[in-house]
Amino acid sequence: MPRVQPLKRGEKKKDILFPYIEDHVKEYLQTHWEEEECQQDVSLLRKQAEEDAHLDGAVPIPAASGDGEDDRERMIQAVVDNVCWQMSLDRKTTALKQLQGHMWRAAFKAGLMKAEFFEDVVPAVRKWREAGMKVYVYSSGSVEAQKLLFGHSTEGDVLELFDGHFDTKIGHKVESESYRKIASSIGCSTSNILFLTDVTVEASAAEAADVHVAVVVRPGNAGLTDDEKTYYRLITSFGELCLPASP
Repeated sequence: MPRVQPLKRGEKKKDILFPYIEDHVKEYLQTHWEEEECQQDVSLLRKQAEEDAHLDGAVPIPAASGDGEDDRERMIQAVVDNVCWQMSLDRKTTALKQLQGHMWRAAFKAGLMKAEFFEDVVPAVRKWREAGMKVYVYSSGSVEAQKLLFGHSTEGDVLELFDGHFDTKIGHKVESESYRKIASSIGCSTSNILFLTDVTVEASAAEAADVHVAVVVRPGNAGLTDDEKTYYRLITSFGELCLPASP
């Protein structure tokens, strides 16, 4: 059974979730093609393909021509080729993310995948909650994908440990304004927020919004420069964080 580690950079998308899409997208489309949700996904991808027509290597998705099974297979292959092209460029279009989210949902609900956390994560989050603190998830992955991960894990459904979820709809993680919007959304001063990340450009953006930051050092994460190691507060386990209870 493939497993994903949502709190370990790289494993979640690059090494497990994204390859799953590439390996199974054709099978998924063939199985769900006649379903309304799948057709909505295809329509959105086709619209995106039309907008991308001017890009080098862009893969068009033709409309149905009424030629029966051959036409269906031709369209499916075009969608597969388009999806793989977008993923090769690490694109994050709404159309692509929507199809990916639906595929991951089907895989998690079928028990084909389970999220696996670092062993210090769930106990630490439970302690923070018991201490009266609120815990939120902010990820470049969609809120739907986040809920799938935390709702289908080797620790069971741990969604109750989180007070809310944010994705790039509120802004990109490298933009300081995103953190101000999150603070406003949860009714909290940015200076009362601690943001955990393993990406220093995100840490810099959060700091510019007066958010406290700790950089998480995990196996497989990108290396840090000597200056970054000196400047940022580094942790290797969530258990290292002793946070005061909220007033």
